[in-house]
Amino acid sequence: MVKFLERAFTGEEVQRAKEMIDSGYKHRLRVRGSPEFKCKVREALRLIKTAKYYEFLRTYIRQIVEIGGFSQLREADVAIWANKYVVDDPVDAAGFFVQKAHQMKEYLEGRLYYGGEAEKRAVEKRIEFLKELGRRSQSNDVRKKCEEYVKRWTETVFP
Repeated sequence: MVKFLERAFTGEEVQRAKEMIDSGYKHRLRVRGSPEFKCKVREALRLIKTAKYYEFLRTYIRQIVEIGGFSQLREADVAIWANKYVVDDPVDAAGFFVQKAHQMKEYLEGRLYYGGEAEKRAVEKRIEFLKELGRRSQSNDVRKKCEEYVKRWTETVFP
């Protein structure tokens, strides 16, 4: 099996990473952190699978790592850093992971992936995911949360 680059930082590394993904490469997604963190991330990943977004996530994200600071996309590491508060609600965590995967996709495509219009596109992807999860989920609680988050994100980004 072909091994993915350790980092995607320089122009050459980013180009090689994009070529690998365009050729069908998928990461074996890893979760690093405390047992409680891993459990909560697994819940979010289950929801991502329910919505049929897992292949999208593992195309662009190699690992999800627990950190004590700010949750963020770590482009060069092809990773999401997440604190315990981000994963507290699995529906919200799943949306966050999909949003960050979308930003990683834009990073690899050489597009502006942060601020202004880029943030709007990333939130649109999150809303799209939440709508699909709400449509596919068997759980009334999950469907209700999806509706709440879609409403909240729509009002925040598209007032």
